[in-house]
Amino acid sequence: MDPAEMLIAAGQFSAGTDPGENTTAAGRLIAQAAEAGAQLVVLPESSLYGTSEPAGALSAIAQDLDGPFIRSMAGFAREHGIAVVVGTYEKTEAGPPFNTLVALDRRGKILGCYRKVHLYDAFGYRESDGITPGSAGEPLVFTLGGFSFGAFTCYDLRFPESARAAVDAGADVLLVPSMWIRGPGKEEHWSTLARARAIENTAYLLAANQAGPLATGYSMAVDPAGVVVANAGEEPGLIVARLSRDRLARVREQVPVLENRRYAVVPLPDARR
Repeated sequence: MDPAEMLIAAGQFSAGTDPGENTTAAGRLIAQAAEAGAQLVVLPESSLYGTSEPAGALSAIAQDLDGPFIRSMAGFAREHGIAVVVGTYEKTEAGPPFNTLVALDRRGKILGCYRKVHLYDAFGYRESDGITPGSAGEPLVFTLGGFSFGAFTCYDLRFPESARAAVDAGADVLLVPSMWIRGPGKEEHWSTLARARAIENTAYLLAANQAGPLATGYSMAVDPAGVVVANAGEEPGLIVARLSRDRLARVREQVPVLENRRYAVVPLPDARR
């Protein structure tokens, strides 16, 4: 493959309340992505455990980052020679767990973590009742294959500052593991916001969502001009997208919004932990 290009994938499945079954399902998607030639696969938020229970129930299933779920993900990464980004629930020393994304390289080494900043206190649900928020101003950005990736989680997609903070830190590809809950208009919100974050940052965006019955599905890849280049629909499965440095450079030359802007992203004082 041209070194200025890269294949990446998003795996879509429906996590349930059995972490072992979820681990197996995630492993299958990682293997499929590697077989398709992808160098990176992104799996959904809450891949460890999916539930409609109140957020307080998540403390009982949270694991350390060296616990069985992430150890298994690292093992799959090593076995198949592919980098993995996946959502889990991370134990804390005291208090509720974090909703955490873990980035692993193809050898299974942890590249970095992102702990969800904007908690889903919306549409009648209160994630903050059972999850500790991450620190604002600390985006997860890592480099693979000549591209820089920034990652954030689900409800963060509604806050343009999350994407811009990652781009300011060097990201030219945005990764959004999600469990975008079903509801009136939610599919339209999902697709509109994903395309908007790509367009306003002239960045690629890969959103890996859970499938039903709880979530909407429609994992998608969006190019820097807002063109949807792959969409998973409603059913579990895998999408693959090709990144191109030439495409990225052309769009940023045509629409230099990152050069023309007049405002910076600064975390609110009470968001710094």
